Amino acid sequence: MASPGLLLLLLLMALPPLGSYLLPGLDTAKSKATIADLILSALERATVFLEQRLPEINLDGMVGVRVLEEQLKSVQEKWAQEPPLQPLSLRVGMLGEKLEAAIQRSLLYLKLSDPKYLREFQLTLQPGFWKLPHAWIHTNASLVYPTFQPQDSLSEESSDACLVQLLGTGTDSSEPCGLSDLCRSLMTKPGCSGYCLSHQMLFFLWARMRGCTQGPFQQSQDYINLFCANMMDLNHRAEAIGYAYPTQDIFMENIMFCGMGGYSDFYKLRWLEAILSWQKQREGCFGEPDGCSSHNTATAVAALGGFLYILADYPPANREPHPSTPPPPSSH
Repeated sequence: MASPGLLLLLLLMALPPLGSYLLPGLDTAKSKATIADLILSALERATVFLEQRLPEINLDGMVGVRVLEEQLKSVQEKWAQEPPLQPLSLRVGMLGEKLEAAIQRSLLYLKLSDPKYLREFQLTLQPGFWKLPHAWIHTNASLVYPTFQPQDSLSEESSDACLVQLLGTGTDSSEPCGLSDLCRSLMTKPGCSGYCLSHQMLFFLWARMRGCTQGPFQQSQDYINLFCANMMDLNHRAEAIGYAYPTQDIFMENIMFCGMGGYSDFYKLRWLEAILSWQKQREGCFGEPDGCSSHNTATAVAALGGFLYILADYPPANREPHPSTPPPPSSH
């Protein structure tokens, strides 16, 4: 049997020139189904791996699983309306049910292993917290920083404290959308890269999910535009060095977050091909060259789910796209 990477390569050769993006040329049911089958097969194998590792997966990892479950729910509804894709819709539905059951089982483990962290962030595992994009835009390369700070300067502890303020889930019974001067400074500081940058993006993405619109949150979209432009630049840099380990995890996290932010240019066919090639066929996992990582695998499934979601969100052949469907591809 041909490998998923080979099948995707053959499909790419058969399609008309696509430029940099996933969408153009994939507006027929047949081409959609071929790509969707590859993605679904990878997701099914990864889900088996994650189910076996549930006791050791932390809440951050389960967030990726919840994002995927939300994406699959939307894909199932869309494809149930397209007869050629209805068999895939049923398959998507079955996978979604398995993921929901896994999330519920995981909550039991998380209550035992880290009840404080669960209390603070359980909201992000609730159905409906993650709101999927319905309008698509592209990143703006003119927003890329002239230089990046040499290393992450946002500690996990500081980031978590700011996110708890934002969610309003601290022990002080605070209202959501809180933003101290320190958190405002940390979450808007220019020049961040790596996980510092992705956590800044996550902060304003969650602000959108939480419905925060007052004060500094009036500029949330401006910050999201800025962060995703720089996350795109970092993904190009990762690609230029052959996705050398350990860049793969942050590469996929950037696709997950900025994809949820509505940036269609993160969904490039060549990046899909790269991610599929990183999956270990026997174990179904993602991770180090010689091992598996539950966190990497959870990030990968959310990124792959985004490719499936945008594939479903793009209209069928011979149907006019709704006005917010992606603009024409740029040269970036």
